[in-house]
Amino acid sequence: MDGLGSFYALHPFWVWLAVAAAILAVEVSTGTGWLLWPAASAFVVGAIAQLVHPGLLADVGLFAALTIATTLLARRYLRPVLEPNSPDLNDATQRLVGQRGQVLSTFEQGRGRVFVDGKDWAAETDEPIPAISQEVVVIGVDGAVLKVRKIPT
Repeated sequence: MDGLGSFYALHPFWVWLAVAAAILAVEVSTGTGWLLWPAASAFVVGAIAQLVHPGLLADVGLFAALTIATTLLARRYLRPVLEPNSPDLNDATQRLVGQRGQVLSTFEQGRGRVFVDGKDWAAETDEPIPAISQEVVVIGVDGAVLKVRKIPT
């Protein structure tokens, strides 16, 4: 047996860990999210290969099957998160949608100030909100301006 073949026979986990690391390095440089599944599959195959020693051909087949299965499952169940139109999960302002707050200043021409999530925000509305301390709910965010509507009392 040659050097690489004997190394693989003795240490399949490390070979598959190197494959997973290489795939993960490409993922980090591209940021697509799709190469996470082959990287995870390579790691799982390495763990199984270390415990069971099924052989290189079986390991490659298992890697292919796991990669296909995890990618399809991710495509099915993670699709809303990966859609380009979905909001950025790290955008704290998008988490304000649905939050309640209080009017701080009378709205004039649809613009005013509200207190939401412990902060003073510029806000816009399509309906008249004459009273200070009126309770509002955030229905959208446009940059640093909240779109609000009053909550009937």
